[in-house]
Amino acid sequence: MRGTLVGRDAVLELAVSTLGTAGRVLIEGPAGIGKTALLTALVGQAQERGTVVLRCAPTETEAALPLAALGDLLQPLVGDLDSLPAPQLRAACSALLLQHDSAPVDERALAAAVRSLLDTVADRSSTGLLVAIDDAPWLDPPTERALQFALRRVSPRVRVAVARRTGDRLDPRVPLELDARYPVERLRLTPLGVGPLHRLLAQRFGVSLSRPIVARLARESGGNPLLAIELTRAALRLPRMPGPGGDFPVPASMYELVDASLGTLRPDSVRAARLAALLSAPHVSELAAAGIAADALDAVEEVGLVTVDDADYVRFVHPVYASAVRASIPPGVRRRFHEVLARSSTDRDERARHLAQCATEANDEVALELAEAAERARARGAPDLAADFYERAGALTVDGSGAVALRLRALYCLFDCGNYRLAAEQVDAVAGDLDGDLLAEALLLRAAIAFATDDLPLAASTAQRALASATPSSRLAGRIHAHLAVFVDLAAPAREHAEAALALLENEPVAGERDLRGAGVLGRTDRALLASVLMLVFLNEVRTGLPPRVDLLDRALAMEDGNPSWLAGTIPAIWWKGTDQHERARERLHWMLEVAIGAGDEPLQHELMEHLAEAETLAGNYEGAATWIASARELAAQLGAGVAAERWLGGTLDALRGRPDEARAAGEAGLAEAAVSRDPWLHRISLQLTAFVALADGRAGDAAAAYAELNAAMNATGLAEPLASRFEPDWLEACVGIGDLVTAEVALDRLARRHDRLPRPWTTLALARSRVLIASAAGQDTTPLVDALLAARDATPADVVPFDRARCLLVVGLAHRRARRKRAARDALLAAATEFDALGAPAFAARARADADRTGGRIGTPDELSSSELRVAELAATGATNREIADALFISPKTVEANLARTYRKLAIGRRVELAAALRARAHAQT
Repeated sequence: MRGTLVGRDAVLELAVSTLGTAGRVLIEGPAGIGKTALLTALVGQAQERGTVVLRCAPTETEAALPLAALGDLLQPLVGDLDSLPAPQLRAACSALLLQHDSAPVDERALAAAVRSLLDTVADRSSTGLLVAIDDAPWLDPPTERALQFALRRVSPRVRVAVARRTGDRLDPRVPLELDARYPVERLRLTPLGVGPLHRLLAQRFGVSLSRPIVARLARESGGNPLLAIELTRAALRLPRMPGPGGDFPVPASMYELVDASLGTLRPDSVRAARLAALLSAPHVSELAAAGIAADALDAVEEVGLVTVDDADYVRFVHPVYASAVRASIPPGVRRRFHEVLARSSTDRDERARHLAQCATEANDEVALELAEAAERARARGAPDLAADFYERAGALTVDGSGAVALRLRALYCLFDCGNYRLAAEQVDAVAGDLDGDLLAEALLLRAAIAFATDDLPLAASTAQRALASATPSSRLAGRIHAHLAVFVDLAAPAREHAEAALALLENEPVAGERDLRGAGVLGRTDRALLASVLMLVFLNEVRTGLPPRVDLLDRALAMEDGNPSWLAGTIPAIWWKGTDQHERARERLHWMLEVAIGAGDEPLQHELMEHLAEAETLAGNYEGAATWIASARELAAQLGAGVAAERWLGGTLDALRGRPDEARAAGEAGLAEAAVSRDPWLHRISLQLTAFVALADGRAGDAAAAYAELNAAMNATGLAEPLASRFEPDWLEACVGIGDLVTAEVALDRLARRHDRLPRPWTTLALARSRVLIASAAGQDTTPLVDALLAARDATPADVVPFDRARCLLVVGLAHRRARRKRAARDALLAAATEFDALGAPAFAARARADADRTGGRIGTPDELSSSELRVAELAATGATNREIADALFISPKTVEANLARTYRKLAIGRRVELAAALRARAHAQT
């Protein structure tokens, strides 16, 4: 496979680690699973380190050519042959066809020559030697014997990596007796999942296939990369990708293999194989009901196409075998087979699946049956299958308007399964022929697609068009108002839309009003939607600066009754994140994610991953945040969704972790995209990132300018309380940094107003920290303000806003330094650095240490304990646990661990039980 190795990072890391400790690596798996790609990646890494690599890749036809593989392997060492003793030299030259000798090759001398050459080259290279052998079963016997002899005897500097093809069962034997002297790490490659396959196919073909298509490719290829590539190559030649009811084209080689097997069977066995291939989960009893005798199926099993398990389920040996069998059925015969299965099936969904394939004329009864099957499929989390059922139901519906409604339901389901591109194309295609409420439904769906792909201006304008087309004061109009409350960026208009939605949706449905209740989540007008509207009213009142009516949120949560509100269900988590209730936010988001996965709602899964990333960032769990960002990016690539939130959060993490170039690039990319799309939300979050990166990088002037622009943007949208934005204390710090105390007071006033409206741990600490900064810069006595700041910090649990708590110590240290309290300044700054280290924020830790170095005064010896280290050590010596110490000192357990690690190093001890004695000895030495 070309390009970067995909989906095998952990396996590659294990292989590299094993080879680094003189182990041997055996890569195993079926044909096409990626063994050669992994071996190639290993070789590439070794060559980058300067390791000498010898490689051979024998083929089946070469297995009969004596010493062919050994010649390939040793060819780069021809220049080293002269160092061999005469017998070994003659044998090696004969084997490499460097001289003509009628006498047979002395195999013992040849094996000794191979060993000598490998050891010589390995000793000469500073990083050793790697022997890489692909497709070991095709080694010719003389090569195999020579290598067995040599590899049992070579030094540990000769590393060996071997790949071999295996079947379903693991062969206990190790090729070349690799395990005779050194340990062998056996790496059995497993099928690739949807995410890695999506990346692989995008890399190979330069197209981004939709997630439902890649999921089908993963199933039909069995996760085999080579087979998935061949299936994709064939499918890309089609005018349109196959739907859930269609098959991918079968590669010619696979088709010929299956066709040859079918050609050996009796007609009744061929019929058995074909009917089994058309069933979704073929069972012996279902085939019997369709007229298949047991002995007819026996022959199909004997030729290796299927197996019958203990529960009498019939399973094709490989999913592509079933596709190849289906491809062999002529269209007319296939329709008749579907008719047979529709009549004989006792399962409603299986019957509907066959009806969808055999019905050719309009029939309302069949259409109704298919629509009901679509509803069941959507309810159990299969929106792609539901879309196919709705599409067929629409095609079989006699009434024109009914057919259009079913077609819209199909498009809603395409949206639900994340097939944004196809859904948008088809909505645009049908919208021109619609008017009234049906047009409004289509436009609402188009707006939702735009929102999911981060095009907020298009989402808002399209939803406004939908509202204009809908029947006034209808429940459909209420649904559109609810969506506009999400799409519209301006706080006051968004609140007006939420209130309008509430007025229209609080009552019972109007008799006879059209309602696409089966059209996926966007078409629902149930209690969950009303709960979402209450949440939207609550949120937008907060955003406009009104006191939070938590009773509205409580009422909405009570209405959910175990099912999260689908339109605005993240609002409680947004509220809890914004008020530093991280655990409640996590619980809500994880619950919603579990429900979304069960329902197959991938757009919602993507949104929830973004929120989880932000929640973990605020809670100081940067590793967890990075994991969620990576997951959200991967799913976004599969869905064709936007990644603005991932870029913003990832850039923030980069700034915290000391990667300013990456963080700065993320901010610049966001601002450039916002300039083109004219998306105010994207503009704000990109400004916030750009400003924070500048502040973390020590560019206070750039930060102050960007924050001033952000403040103006907030004011322009009427955002008095942007829950997700905490920019005021950073703006103030940047202004203090450039000596602009007038603007710093403006920032302080805005922060104070936010705190007065809604006191939270972060506003409490930010307000206290900001007052110290301004007073210190103005040359005022900061003693009472520092005491107040430390009291606020002590009152805030260590796991609530850990980054803010560490920044409090940083500000305290700076205030002490300005007041020439050098020892106090150093202690505070070094304590801040310790907490930043524990969080994984090295950029801020480095700044704190640099400020500590600038305090001057007496510098402690390298093994001197800081005041925080001493406090932690003294409590640990009494037997207190890390959690108890953390609670007593109002720090996190991670900070306790970091302090103890440094203390052990400074006191030259290795265990906790040694602390008490070491501290007594230290005290005695100091007296």
